[in-house]
Amino acid sequence: MIKLYLLTTAMTACLISSALHGQTTGPFLGYKSIREFGITPENSAALNTVQLQKAIDWASPRGAALFVDPSEEPYPLDGGILLRRNVSLIGVHGPVPRGTRHPKKPQPVGSVFRIEDEKNVFLTVEGATQLRGLQFWYPRQTRTDPKKIIEYPPTIQIGKSGPRTEGVTLSCLTFFGEFTTMDFRAEPNHPGELILFEHCYGYPLSGEFIKIDYCYDIPRILHCHVNPGLRRQIDGDAAPAIIDSVVARKTFTYSIDHTDNAQLMDVFVFGAYGGIHLGAHTYGQLTNFNLDCVTIGILKQGQQNFNRNWQISQGSIIANTAPSVDLIHPIIIEGKGHTSIVGVEAFSGQNPVLTCIGKSQDFLLVRGKEKTTVSLYGCRMRNYVADSPITNENPNAVIQAHACIDTQERPFNLNVNVK
Repeated sequence: MIKLYLLTTAMTACLISSALHGQTTGPFLGYKSIREFGITPENSAALNTVQLQKAIDWASPRGAALFVDPSEEPYPLDGGILLRRNVSLIGVHGPVPRGTRHPKKPQPVGSVFRIEDEKNVFLTVEGATQLRGLQFWYPRQTRTDPKKIIEYPPTIQIGKSGPRTEGVTLSCLTFFGEFTTMDFRAEPNHPGELILFEHCYGYPLSGEFIKIDYCYDIPRILHCHVNPGLRRQIDGDAAPAIIDSVVARKTFTYSIDHTDNAQLMDVFVFGAYGGIHLGAHTYGQLTNFNLDCVTIGILKQGQQNFNRNWQISQGSIIANTAPSVDLIHPIIIEGKGHTSIVGVEAFSGQNPVLTCIGKSQDFLLVRGKEKTTVSLYGCRMRNYVADSPITNENPNAVIQAHACIDTQERPFNLNVNVK
């Protein structure tokens, strides 16, 4: 009771102080409503874009947060917005998979940006910034006809010039109808640092949800979910032809390269060519994942053998879609370095929401000529057509598998080039 009283008293004091200084807008003290800068659902996208940039420019030297007031009608906006250093854009939502929905028409409600621009990246971020509790809606994007897909530029992009993008939080964001979601591929001489993606939901029609390159200080992808059913409560699920078109683009949903100790935890993808690409110049940990209805679950590469190593654990891969079964591999490893795979299962089967073969070629494909090492423990492997769950095309690979189970429910153990 004493702690509660002190907390309530402190909050009251803050409220009085903020009221005296004219800072009582938004649900949290110190936030400034975007409506105070003339941004309204009734404005044109062009006018709102100009006014939002003015609001951001005002907030940057103050380190202020801008509150996106929930509204029955979304805020129309064009692209080309620069989220300057120190500025936060905050809405009211946790992630809202399946969509918020207006009671009378097929559109989301709340803290929603309605993106009209087909030529410019919607939002470019600088450092020490935050996006939280927002929805991004592309109302003209098809969900039924692949020939009508609008190839929008990325919704959110890392800054390519100016101050280095260091310290960005992207949390509780939901995307509806985007083509490429978050493109954080930096330039080699202008790398990013400390980028956090958490609780983000979408289904990009390019197949590319999060792309990271040249982010040397520990990028994190946590609790993210990619699914073609996200628009279900707004205007319906993506048609099978749309999902097939995403698979046909041969892209990866999550892609990481040129990073140190990247962290991926609790990531999900459904209906894509590739689940996760772990590039040749990166290392880290991947755990608690589900990669469903993909052609390639994980592609791990390695440019050298000192620290191009990945620890992969506690995941499930359903690799089942491609023109032919020989193209379907839950895991591919190539290049140098070490890969540890623990407690990962793979199984294939049919799913009516896309074109499926329902089988994979194998569980693991190791290819190339350079020495690489692979350890597997406690993996469940099934629904593959090869004679063995592990296909080794690398004469210099060292492979050890122990306490695994094959498609016939038999113990599977393997030692290759182990002396």
